[in-house]
Amino acid sequence: MSEEMKRRSRLTTEGIERAPNRGMLRAVGFYDEDFERPMIGVASLFSTITPCNAHLDRLAQRGCEGIRAGGGVPQIFGVPTAADGIMMGHLGMRYSLVSREVIADSIEVVAGGMNHDGVLAFGSCDKNMPGCVMAMARLNVPSIFVYGGSILPGVGEDGSDIDIASIFEAVGQYQAGKLSAEGVRHIECEACPGAGACGGMYTANTMASAIEAMGLSLPYSASNPAVSAAKEREAFLAGKQLVELIRQNIRPRDIITRKSLENAYTLVLALGGSTNAILHLKAIAWEAGVEWTLADFDRLNDKVPHLADLKPGGRYVMYHLHRVGGTPAVLKALLEAGFLHGDCLTVTGKTLAENLANVRSVYSRRQEVVRPLDNPMFPTGHLTILRGNLAPEGAVVKTAGVKIRRITGPARVFDGEEACFAAVQRREIKPGDVVVIRGEGPVGGPGMREMLAVTAAIVGQGLGDCVGLITDGRFSGATHGLVVGHVAPEAWVGGPIALLRDGDKVTIDADAKLLAVELSDEELARRRAEWKKPAPREERGVLAKYAACVRSASEGAVTVPVYCP
Repeated sequence: MSEEMKRRSRLTTEGIERAPNRGMLRAVGFYDEDFERPMIGVASLFSTITPCNAHLDRLAQRGCEGIRAGGGVPQIFGVPTAADGIMMGHLGMRYSLVSREVIADSIEVVAGGMNHDGVLAFGSCDKNMPGCVMAMARLNVPSIFVYGGSILPGVGEDGSDIDIASIFEAVGQYQAGKLSAEGVRHIECEACPGAGACGGMYTANTMASAIEAMGLSLPYSASNPAVSAAKEREAFLAGKQLVELIRQNIRPRDIITRKSLENAYTLVLALGGSTNAILHLKAIAWEAGVEWTLADFDRLNDKVPHLADLKPGGRYVMYHLHRVGGTPAVLKALLEAGFLHGDCLTVTGKTLAENLANVRSVYSRRQEVVRPLDNPMFPTGHLTILRGNLAPEGAVVKTAGVKIRRITGPARVFDGEEACFAAVQRREIKPGDVVVIRGEGPVGGPGMREMLAVTAAIVGQGLGDCVGLITDGRFSGATHGLVVGHVAPEAWVGGPIALLRDGDKVTIDADAKLLAVELSDEELARRRAEWKKPAPREERGVLAKYAACVRSASEGAVTVPVYCP
């Protein structure tokens, strides 16, 4: 391909008519020779509102050094991020999934407007990863994502490893009289010891692992800890490698394919990752123009074993996986077992198999973090697509660490998370109940809130193994228990979940892949005739715009202009 086609930035800087543009760029440090080099956007999601992103300014600078060393010219720009863990449990969580779209839009606006030749993105909180990759797929210029890395585990009073989920569960333990206020305070003060994303196989580590397996990050990106020399080196090398990608014209849509999406989701299943992976991988596929459906997720779930003993369903966190070889060691084991497509192109310019050629399998080490293939945590995947008369378009249940896989019980129906959490605080949820939280979908929320505060309180009260929960909202990657999210269609648009009443018999059956209520078609039709569509919760601002443009959770909750088919 010609140099002319590789260098989009010439549209911004070349020719006498672009003298004003060059004049402004000289004011920020450009030299004459810089106008002949690839101009690369460095998207930094640095923020001091969350430990996940508090160190990204330093990593982004290292990335800029790598770009310079490779022969490119870096341009750092800021991208907003939200703090999922801090927004959890209140109305602020409505902005969480919306932030994924804002991140993608922001990167597209800057890199597209500047005609950047490539994009190097640094992110670390939950929506950072999919937001960045969605923008890369839209722009389709050479791009690399650098994960900020996982936080180190905190230390409990008994010497055990603790993390952010430990705090949420401590609240439930306190409500149940099992933990003192002083005990809660100790966990609060010790669970997050520094910079980095939440340590378990929650959404951040899940998506970082998926992106590495997909080929859009350098090897070890997902498992290198936030506070480590390895992460600093990775940032530098990513900047340097991006310039090489521009020379070779290797772009995101060359890398994001059906095969690489299978690799991504296979690793998610093997590691016991978050339900949010389904939402985000669906959105990434949409932006890349790759056909991908809920049936594809279900197909892989039926054949890939759940191997890693990682929180929230297991004992360990990402730091422990790092110590036994990291994500490449797991990928090597999966490749050798025939679960991965080794011929997929990656940002190294090599295939996945070539990247792993000299990597030792996790099974070549003495370790307990990843179970053997012949003795897995569970023989098939832990993220099951449910259907039935409550979810005609599908719903998602996570079975990692779940002791019961089927429950039939009376519905306890709540319109919104706050009403449910108040009932949990009053100890009104009883064994055998199926809790229903509705009106929290993409449109209804708006924003599809996560329910970690509710589920953690239920677990903390000792009810995690005897209560079911369904919602048209989402769950945090830290959630565990028999909980079903992404119920579609959602209540706000008239989905069957809107028709439920207290006492209706609801069945969640992970093995039969069923989510259903024991009501006749005639009764459901009668209730539907009585149902009235509620007015939008928001009339202006970003939430209103999101609600007007967002698609169903079954389509990845992507935002599409209303005039598009």
